[in-house]
Amino acid sequence: MDAKSLEFRLLNFSGTSLSVLLAVSLSLVALLCDYQANRAFNPSFSLTLPFWVCAAATTGLGYLVVPMLRSLKTGQVIREDGPQTHLKKGGTPTMGGVFFIPVGGLVALLWSGFTLGWSNLTPVLAVSALTLAYGFIGWLDDWQILRRKSNKGISPQMKLALQIGFAVLFCLGLILSQPAGIATVVLPFGLALPLGLLFWPLAAFVLVAESNATNLTDGVDGLAGGLCAIALLALGAIVAPTNPGLMIFCACMSGSCLGFLAHNRNPATVFMGDTGSLALGGALASVALLSNTLWILFILSGIFFVETLSVVAQVSYYKATKGPDGIGKRLFKMAPLHHHLELSGWSEIQVVGTFYAINAILALLCFFIR
Repeated sequence: MDAKSLEFRLLNFSGTSLSVLLAVSLSLVALLCDYQANRAFNPSFSLTLPFWVCAAATTGLGYLVVPMLRSLKTGQVIREDGPQTHLKKGGTPTMGGVFFIPVGGLVALLWSGFTLGWSNLTPVLAVSALTLAYGFIGWLDDWQILRRKSNKGISPQMKLALQIGFAVLFCLGLILSQPAGIATVVLPFGLALPLGLLFWPLAAFVLVAESNATNLTDGVDGLAGGLCAIALLALGAIVAPTNPGLMIFCACMSGSCLGFLAHNRNPATVFMGDTGSLALGGALASVALLSNTLWILFILSGIFFVETLSVVAQVSYYKATKGPDGIGKRLFKMAPLHHHLELSGWSEIQVVGTFYAINAILALLCFFIR
């Protein structure tokens, strides 16, 4: 096969093909992790079973909910200054997080309760509550956007205040329960960093920063959902030996993300909105805090970090180069980074496929340095 033929095939790789490839890959990874840990198809300690159940449940539920969202006229308002190719997406239902986030949280709670015992539900209950709380913030933002028929939802100050408020409540819960070693951050190669009281501001910052990072990454069909599916499954596999409840939660949320991709892959019939993206960031951060895997989270969030950094760099550079006319220069054609790549000639499929591959490599790296 010559280079031109290969390029043609890559450019014509469909969103469906990409999501199927991701589903098969994640399923094989889950099975392999279960097999190596001698827990294959053990309902109490399996990654695979809750992953598959939530993927199937979310896929099926989507066929009921997406038409309902469409009938409720929850069409996304597209930014006019964004990539012109996105204008055709106007009117696509948003707020998809209202169905796939609750599926992951509810199944995780029921699965953990029946298999691990209802008395051992505290960690899963805590991360599920934080996830739903951040999903509620996103829902408020989405609802205001739809109500006003503009790109402006609740004010940034209000959104940040709510995020910090729920983060503080989550941290207070941790302080009261005081999980062993919670204030000592575990680093690679057996190193540790005891932070004491400084851990709590860091914990709140991680919750807020991670939710905003996943929110910024949600701008291309299938991007945030697929990246979070990869990150959550990897995090679940890593915390499995010490936190089976959190493993089940991660497997359920990863499966829900995958099921959502059945409707969100390019061309998307529904968007997750802030309802989904803020919740997913909260899920990742809360699990990392409870399982003391902040370093792992940082690596798994590599794409989210770069996307956020591109926005910060764009805004900072624009302000620094602002002339007498009040107009500055742009470092990127558009931020976040995925929009810059689109305006540079990349197709949405190329952006999503490349970011998936990078995130998979980062996930694999985590298994070597944990």
